[in-house]
Amino acid sequence: MNATEFEKQIVRYGDLKPCKTAFIDAHTPGSDQKENFTIIGGGVSESADQHVHIKETPGFNIGAAGQPPKCRNSLHTHRTAEVFFVLKGCWRFFWGRWGDAGEVILQEGDIFNIPTGMFRGFENIGTDYGMIMAILGGDDAGGGVIWAPQVINDAKAHGLILGNNGKLYDTKKGETLPDNIAPMEVMNDEALALMQEPSTHEVVPFYVARYWDLWALADKKPAKVIGEYGKIKDRPGFDVEFITQNSALHQPYQLAQHEILMPMRGHWKIAWQTGEAVINPGDCCAVPPNFTHSLVPSMAGEASLYRVLSNDDSAGPTWQSQHGQNQ
Repeated sequence: MNATEFEKQIVRYGDLKPCKTAFIDAHTPGSDQKENFTIIGGGVSESADQHVHIKETPGFNIGAAGQPPKCRNSLHTHRTAEVFFVLKGCWRFFWGRWGDAGEVILQEGDIFNIPTGMFRGFENIGTDYGMIMAILGGDDAGGGVIWAPQVINDAKAHGLILGNNGKLYDTKKGETLPDNIAPMEVMNDEALALMQEPSTHEVVPFYVARYWDLWALADKKPAKVIGEYGKIKDRPGFDVEFITQNSALHQPYQLAQHEILMPMRGHWKIAWQTGEAVINPGDCCAVPPNFTHSLVPSMAGEASLYRVLSNDDSAGPTWQSQHGQNQ
């Protein structure tokens, strides 16, 4: 593979194409300025306007959310994992039926494996445009988004209706539901009663990892972040590792699984027998299986990246809550 061919495996931060109409709250005040990016896989966008950069999935999806200050993503949930790390800015994550069961503030480089079975939302509480990178479990990202009932009702008041086919219809544009499509049903009281309302103390110690803690753990070899033996113990259908200049992979290696590289700090050089490429913060590089390469910073200074690896685990509910690992 030459450098030109390998470049097709890289989605550059500067080439990301946003969608401002991705979700049902696209017209709802306070949420109407957010941008959604679908990088690898189809993601969970509800809009036909969403651009997909790399359609083939390695068993999970990669995306991102960009938001100006004070912009909020509405309460929702997924059937499979939703993992975020903060690329830029300061973000507040909150959860519960009404978003008041608990919350945590994440700074740049921090990562949050949000448990399934609870509503969650997030907002940019910084002073500049912020960006969070996302990993979603499963080839189909769990089949889409499940919204809190009030989100669907609020959206209808602002002209957006979600069909039971998972697609949005904008009445402000004169769009109506097709004859064979009904509105998406809101969760009934019985289903809502099954949604979890964990406290901050039940979530943060087990599902959040801080950047500088991971930096310390990656002093000699890549730190295991999410996985059966990770700092965050879960089996969401992929593993997440953290690599710094202290644990860079100077010797050529190859893996049997898919490897997604997502730089956080610095510039990283991927070198192979016939070429090399440099990836930067916000870029996303999909390294195919059985590809021999090395991975090192291309210049001095702070350098770190998240590495996502495919595995044979099936995507599904959060492993800790499912098996009582933190009880």
